[in-house]
Amino acid sequence: MAYEMPMNQSLWALGETARPLKVGRLESEKALEDMIIENPAVLNSSWMVVGRQVRTDFNGYIDILALQPDGSPVVIELKRDKTPRDVTAQLLDYASWIENVSPEKLSLIYNDFKNGANLQADFEARFGSEWDDESLSSNHQLVLVASELDSASERIVLYLAEKGLNINVFFFQVFDDGDRHYLARSWLVDPAETQANVSSPREKGVWNGEFYANFGVSDTSRWEDGIKYGFITAAGGSWYTQTLQMLEVGDRVWVQVPKTGYVGVGTVRSEAQSVTDFLVSENGQDVPLVSASTLGDYLANGTDEDCSWFVGIDWLHTVPVNRAVREVGFFGNQNSVAKPKSEKWEHTVARLRQLWEI
Repeated sequence: MAYEMPMNQSLWALGETARPLKVGRLESEKALEDMIIENPAVLNSSWMVVGRQVRTDFNGYIDILALQPDGSPVVIELKRDKTPRDVTAQLLDYASWIENVSPEKLSLIYNDFKNGANLQADFEARFGSEWDDESLSSNHQLVLVASELDSASERIVLYLAEKGLNINVFFFQVFDDGDRHYLARSWLVDPAETQANVSSPREKGVWNGEFYANFGVSDTSRWEDGIKYGFITAAGGSWYTQTLQMLEVGDRVWVQVPKTGYVGVGTVRSEAQSVTDFLVSENGQDVPLVSASTLGDYLANGTDEDCSWFVGIDWLHTVPVNRAVREVGFFGNQNSVAKPKSEKWEHTVARLRQLWEI
């Protein structure tokens, strides 16, 4: 597991000379909470906030409750200053509650938070997919937001993360420059590692070493391009793109077009790269994808956090979208890449091997 270890950060203003900015401090935890409620992208642009100061059945209060695009919950605890050691126990207590929350209860929480809004409708409008009640009981994430972490809390969080619990710490520091204020941030555990755990369903079983991938088809992403140039792709923010980093050269990937069926299997040729860096072969030469004769407009998503990311694939077998394979009992998942451990996955791979003679 890879870790992005916390460190004391410095911020410098560049001009004729470099000038260090003064380390600042938020007025209160409420100020931190207000900032995240107003702009959740400070933490993750793909999270949808559904509750604030949510009271649990154990008389605790979750500072912020959010949903990921697959409907799985994110429990967020805020600490403006250095965290006390018992904060991890507090998070685990919240986790034991959220795991058993009913869809009806969550709808009421959102109704109170958004003054009568409908969770189902707003979730579908936000993510373009239906909210599945079962996703509420799927893998959830625990996130502690703090400016510092005491050594005991750090050891506990890292231990729990190594054991597969989806827990992470978001570090922030405030810097002052006159009447302007800046926020610097970092994560204790690489978010891609945490999302990798969340993307793998919790059914008991042993992973067979082969990956599942989604290939969303749209005007900006065409399966015909994926076949021709050898790639899978994802865009729309870090939640969608960071699981691509799970793939290493030599891994085998079975690819599905969402709501359509399985369309290919191949071996990873190159690890995840952004749209501006990814090269493909055209007319015997390696050229940037953005210069190739693609059907999709992969620059339409921009070149910021929402840009398209790619993994190079050497295909073993592909079929066009109109011949996609979809059967009852096949594995499905909304993450861009997953490491399934379920019987459904074993059945899916065995069936596709049979159909495609692999």
